Amino acid sequence: MPKSDNQKLKIFYILDYLKENSHQDHPVRAAELLSMLERQHNIVCDRKTVYSDIAALQDYGVDIVSIPGKNGGYYIASRNFELPELKLLIDAVQSSRFLTEKKSRELIEKLCRECSMYDAQLMRRDVVVSGRVKSMNETIYYNVDAIQEAIGQNRQITFRYFDWGIDGKRHYREKNYQVSPYGLCQDNENCYLQALSPRYGVTSYRVDRMSDIRLTPDARVPCPELTGRNLTAHANSLFQMFAGDATTVKMRFHRSLTNVVMDRFGRDTMLIPDGEDHFVFTVNVAVSPMFLSWVIGFGAKAKILHPQSVIEECRKLCREAMEQY
Repeated sequence: MPKSDNQKLKIFYILDYLKENSHQDHPVRAAELLSMLERQHNIVCDRKTVYSDIAALQDYGVDIVSIPGKNGGYYIASRNFELPELKLLIDAVQSSRFLTEKKSRELIEKLCRECSMYDAQLMRRDVVVSGRVKSMNETIYYNVDAIQEAIGQNRQITFRYFDWGIDGKRHYREKNYQVSPYGLCQDNENCYLQALSPRYGVTSYRVDRMSDIRLTPDARVPCPELTGRNLTAHANSLFQMFAGDATTVKMRFHRSLTNVVMDRFGRDTMLIPDGEDHFVFTVNVAVSPMFLSWVIGFGAKAKILHPQSVIEECRKLCREAMEQY
């Protein structure tokens, strides 16, 4: 059999071709593999060699199905990701606001490579990225990587922070920030850094509004509030990442809002019936204008019962809003 410098790579070329081109409805025949090897890689071999390579891949654990007969061939039956899993991941990338349109398209294209070209074509037809509200910060992907590296190495970071002006440009705040990063979370379709600041204490930062992130030699300052399960508990207590005093609040909601409460506070929230149409529950939340606005948004179907200080804050917010009209 003729030899070439690519002979040792032949089995990998066959595997790659099957991953991209084989499908249950479109099996790849041995003749097609022979043609691909010669045309694309200058490798000449016979059918027996291809059969042997296929068998070796099957022994290795690749789920290659062989279909006998005139119209038969080979296809990969199971892959790293099943098609529903890929669709789920692509939907998440599509809907993510903190990813830019460019980065969304790049990630979706990479995910499409995890299936055959036939399934990839179907998924690309359903992809709609243009026109969605997306982040304008192209570096966010690298921001996330730098933050995760700092967390993994137990180091503090410095960065610059900016706000968008009415002129559509970045307006950087004067000072540089230095914090101890502890975790990343998503809220209201944005990505936030949970960190301990020497000036503000436990606080949050929009990752897409951070730039020039640098790791420092300083070790992170210990923060029990953001360590282990407390990190998730803290993030869940915030509304759109607005900080506020952590307070135990008792509320009374209409039964029609049961799903809303479960979605926001979790299935472990104890709901106590209060008459035929209402229930009461108690949660620990960071009392902020966003939390109060969330309650007010349900109108007569939601009411804060305790403590009185939070009730007064809610009344004050309502009066301030009314004065605008």
